Amino acid sequence: MPKTQQIHSFSELINKISQTHEVLKVYALKAINVSLTVRNCLFGFYIVEYEQKGEDRAKYGEHLLENLSKSLSTKGLKNTSAAELSRFRQFYVTYPQILGTLSQKSLHLLEQIFETLSQELQITDKQISVEPIKLLTNLSFSHFSELIKIDDSLKRKFYEIECIKGTWGVRELRRQINSLFYERTGISQNPEKLINMVQNTAEKQNFDDVVKTHFAFEFLGLKTKDVVLESDLEQAIMDNLQNFLLELGNGFCFEARQKKILIEDEYFFIDLVFYHRVLHCHVLVEIKVDEFQHNYMGQLNAYLEHYKHKEMHEGDNPPVGILLVTNKNNTLVEYAKGTMDNQLFVSKYLLELPNKDDLIKFINKEI
Repeated sequence: MPKTQQIHSFSELINKISQTHEVLKVYALKAINVSLTVRNCLFGFYIVEYEQKGEDRAKYGEHLLENLSKSLSTKGLKNTSAAELSRFRQFYVTYPQILGTLSQKSLHLLEQIFETLSQELQITDKQISVEPIKLLTNLSFSHFSELIKIDDSLKRKFYEIECIKGTWGVRELRRQINSLFYERTGISQNPEKLINMVQNTAEKQNFDDVVKTHFAFEFLGLKTKDVVLESDLEQAIMDNLQNFLLELGNGFCFEARQKKILIEDEYFFIDLVFYHRVLHCHVLVEIKVDEFQHNYMGQLNAYLEHYKHKEMHEGDNPPVGILLVTNKNNTLVEYAKGTMDNQLFVSKYLLELPNKDDLIKFINKEI
């Protein structure tokens, strides 16, 4: 039995249980992030090792990642596109010291693998100002995905330190990088004052948000809707819209929800993706519980361009998009045609896709 203080009242019992829950919840969330980060770093290490020592590496050459991605998909590994695998490789090259923490974390099943890494990691660790174990336990892979974009090692260390010190979320880290926090600190006459001001106003990470990241979803094999709150209006509309389109019977085949795509070095998530077996094209649906803004259409068109160049197969027509924008005062449904030139196809797509009036009625009913 654990030795604890005696509990003298019902209120003490409630406090003890709730405090224990909070402490262990944070521990569990950190454990998920640590495992995911180590996994992705390992993937990068394996790729680098194969590129350097694989006996048949010349067979695949510059198409290694594309072939690897296709083979992994047959093994059931999701979101291992060539671009994603390239990111894992870059992660390992930038942060090889992460793997040096594994013996400290007692991951006995991997000890043999890392015996060959020990000398390399010891040399690399001398160059690092932040202890690898602190990086691993305080930053998620989403944080690292932002940090590896920084080529200047000193600048990257600056953001590592400030991010850990301020317990920033990924969005806050990205915001500080884009605001040139590092550069402004360098030219400031009173850098300590600037740093204190930024840290006092920075948004802190909410650990409840950690497990809701898309990286965690894919790692744990969860679906997005398994853990979203039913009170979330946007998610509720998405749940019902998915069924609404499938029930139309016009050829919609559900393919993905919150589809993660990588455009250059930034992740984006498409709300709903269908394949239309009559039109022979993908249909991308974006839902915004907000009034129409021009950047929403630009965002959807960027997704269409990505699908046109990365996801189309022989026999497919160009993808089309549906943008649903709504608030309590108005409803707007926009069809995005992308770069379709075939007028016959455009006419057919207007015939086969849901009538705009039906979609407007659906949205108004949901609200």
